[in-house]
Amino acid sequence: MAEGLRERKKRETRQRISDIATGLFLEHGFVTVTVAEVAEAADVSVNTVYNYFPAKEDLFFDRSSGVVEQLSRYVRARDAGESAARAVLRELRAEVEAVSPRIGLMEGYDRFMRCIHEAPPLRSWLWSLQQRIADHLTQTLREETGAGPADPLPGLISGQIAWIHQTLFAAVGREMVAGRNPDEVSREVLVLLDDIEDLLSEKVLNYAVRERP
Repeated sequence: MAEGLRERKKRETRQRISDIATGLFLEHGFVTVTVAEVAEAADVSVNTVYNYFPAKEDLFFDRSSGVVEQLSRYVRARDAGESAARAVLRELRAEVEAVSPRIGLMEGYDRFMRCIHEAPPLRSWLWSLQQRIADHLTQTLREETGAGPADPLPGLISGQIAWIHQTLFAAVGREMVAGRNPDEVSREVLVLLDDIEDLLSEKVLNYAVRERP
């Protein structure tokens, strides 16, 4: 279905507010900038900002809903004969090999990470985001395997897979903050992913294998 004019304007307004807020946060710090200042810079009311972003942290992590579902999307799209963990490793390797901005391999990502490190509310929100990613993946694994609510394996496996994701982002963030070149970081993180795979047990690597037709 084609996007209507009203929907397009709402999407553009939301993106404009988010972009302006991000610029202010990176320049002045997340804690220092107020929602009222964001509204003034975007030429909208404070209520309009809150209509699009329920919390100030949502202005900074404006694409979090997609991030929460990302690992689950990888798992649901796994190939025949492929397990949940191997699907995630394959997708993450593809992002790293492509030197993708989606995982922080871009110039300027260091400013984004420094802003988080300097703001306790953002660090707390990031921790909460990581929990939501793991919880969403747990539910996906239950659905994909038919595991019952009392089965602990989906939660245990999702914890391992979420650890892969968190470790990759932590490594990229750390190296980009240190002023490293994205291409160099990409090559090193590929080695890290190999090391991570070596550490995973066969039970994790062979969980939720999609049956071949």
